[in-house]
Amino acid sequence: MTALSEQEFRVKSDEALESARRALLPLADSEGFEIELQNGVLNLVFEEPTDAKFVVSPNAPVRQIWVSALARSYKLSWNPELGGFALNDETLPKLLERLARMQLAHCRL
Repeated sequence: MTALSEQEFRVKSDEALESARRALLPLADSEGFEIELQNGVLNLVFEEPTDAKFVVSPNAPVRQIWVSALARSYKLSWNPELGGFALNDETLPKLLERLARMQLAHCRL
């Protein structure tokens, strides 16, 4: 694991949040949930049929991106081999898509 400087972390985390936002837009449009990127925090907001919110935020002191979703916390570190923040080799966009699909499937039950 390569340690990032604070400046490198800020740049890479901003890029990661924007990349995740763009990757999730087609799913959000087709499934009717909102994606908001404000002040360095990415939120996925589900309103139907139950309210839920995923919060994705950088944590500079530990150089991780933290995801709060489905009553759990996920902590993603920089993975130079994958060129992005990842948890168990699952990149941020893939993790968020998987969690969003779980939320949507849960809502349909």
